[in-house]
Amino acid sequence: MRLTSPRALLFVVPLLWLAVLGSAAAAVYCKHRSRVLFVQLEALDAHRDNLDIEWGQLQLEQSAWSTHAFVENVARTKLHMTTPAPQDIRLVSP
Repeated sequence: MRLTSPRALLFVVPLLWLAVLGSAAAAVYCKHRSRVLFVQLEALDAHRDNLDIEWGQLQLEQSAWSTHAFVENVARTKLHMTTPAPQDIRLVSP
C-alpha cells in the first residue's frame, strides 16, 4: 500500500487532522495552566511580602520590649518593684 493511494490518504489525513487538533488543544491547556500558576505565584509572593513586613514589625516590637528601660518601667509600675536601699543589700560569697 502506497501513501499516495486514495485509500491510504483516507486513513492518514484524518489521523493527522486529529493529531493537529490534539496538539492545539494541548497548547491551549498548557497556556491556561501557565496563567493559573502565575496568578497563584503572584498571590504567594504578595503573601510572602506581607509576612516579611509583619516579621520586621515583630522584631522591632521585640527589641523595644527587651530594652532595659522598658523592663525597669514595667517592674516599677506593674510589679511595684523598687531598688533596695544600700543597707538592705547583702553580698553572698560562694
